[in-house]
Formats: sequence, structure tokens, C-alpha cells
Amino acid sequence: MTVHVLETEGQVCPFPLVEAKRAIAGIPSGDELRIDFDCTQATDSLPRWAADEGYAVTHFDRTGDASWTITVQKP
Repeated sequence: MTVHVLETEGQVCPFPLVEAKRAIAGIPSGDELRIDFDCTQATDSLPRWAADEGYAVTHFDRTGDASWTITVQKP
């Protein structure tokens, strides 16, 4: 399993979600995508998208005053 990293800091919503959808489409099944972001709305939209698509959230953490990381696994 490989962890792919998507840096979206500085991007306003919905771009972290748009970029995550594009990035996960290009990785193999079983791999994980770590999304680093600082858009407050994405703290809700990214986990909801993962659940809707059947991607397991393996990690979700606040990394700073206004930054987070979430890792989803592609089935």
C-alpha cells in the first residue's frame, strides 16, 4: 500500500474536494490518499464525500490552528 499526498493548503472550497476526487481516481485500489487542507468547510465535505463513495477514512486530525489532514483509502 502506498500513501499519496495531496497538498491543498491555500485553496478555497470546493477546490480541496475537487482535487481529491481527481487525485483518488488516479491511484490504485488499496492505496491511500492523504489530503492536507486549510479550508474549514472541507472538514465536513471531505469526510462526507469519503463516506458517500465508500472510502474508509483511516486518519483525520487537526494539524494547526486552521489546518487539517485526512487520509482515505480507495477500496
